[in-house]
Amino acid sequence: MIDLATAFSQNPMIAILRGLELKNTPSVSDTLIEAGFRIMEVPLNSPDPISSIALIAERHGEKAIIGAGTVLTVDQVNAVADAGGRIIVSPNMNPDVGRAAVARGLYWCPGVMTPSEAFAALDLGAAVLKFFPAEMVPPGAIAAMRAVLPRKAIIAAVGGITPQTMAPYHAAGTNGFGLGSALYKPGYSLEEINERAKAFVDALDNLT
Repeated sequence: MIDLATAFSQNPMIAILRGLELKNTPSVSDTLIEAGFRIMEVPLNSPDPISSIALIAERHGEKAIIGAGTVLTVDQVNAVADAGGRIIVSPNMNPDVGRAAVARGLYWCPGVMTPSEAFAALDLGAAVLKFFPAEMVPPGAIAAMRAVLPRKAIIAAVGGITPQTMAPYHAAGTNGFGLGSALYKPGYSLEEINERAKAFVDALDNLT
């Protein structure tokens, strides 16, 4: 089973599947896997997210990290873990959520915006620091925080990321990206999702 370090080395972009319906889960996840994505989260404010997480984990869990976004409570952490999810992504830095995720052996990806939040999250065992919303944390701020954070800390910029905005964040020290509506919306066709995924993969290739 793939680990987070390997997934990040293959493709450090997290597909955020907000609004994903269970009936579309197989085809959407298959399309993203075929495009090279190795980390996917289904936000818990989507329709029947736990069932979608369980289905993707069963389908692609050996070669991808599957989990939930918008995780706000300990009960939600446990529900995701029981469904086979392996990554917990939150918009905020809730220590109780972090402790629960780490205790269940999950990768915790809390939302942070300040050095205090970032260091506190790392102390609690965060696997990835999600700088969110990225619109409020410009590349210059990322570079300043990268200068004081541990070298091994993994940073992902999330919020408003497009293929055109990745380069300055990467240059500032960002390791990965969370991709929302620029990659996936419930109304997108599979062809459009594939085209958008390829645009992100091409942009990523141009960074390395």
